[in-house]
Amino acid sequence: MNLNTKDMVTKKLLDTQEMVRDFEMLSKQTEDSEVASTFKNFAETAGEQARELQKLADKYRRD
Repeated sequence: MNLNTKDMVTKKLLDTQEMVRDFEMLSKQTEDSEVASTFKNFAETAGEQARELQKLADKYRRD
C-alpha cells in the first residue's frame, strides 16, 4: 500500500486516537492500581502524540 504523506498522517492519527481510547478504557477496567496507572500514563502520552498528529493533519487540510 502506497500512501501519500497526508494519508500517512491521517492513518496514524486515527490509530493513535484509538490507542488513547483503549488505554483509557483498560485503565478503568482493571483492579490492579499499578496497571491502571500505567495505562492512564500511556493514554496521556498517546494523547500528546495525537495532538501533534492533529496539527499536521490540520496543516494538510489547509493546503
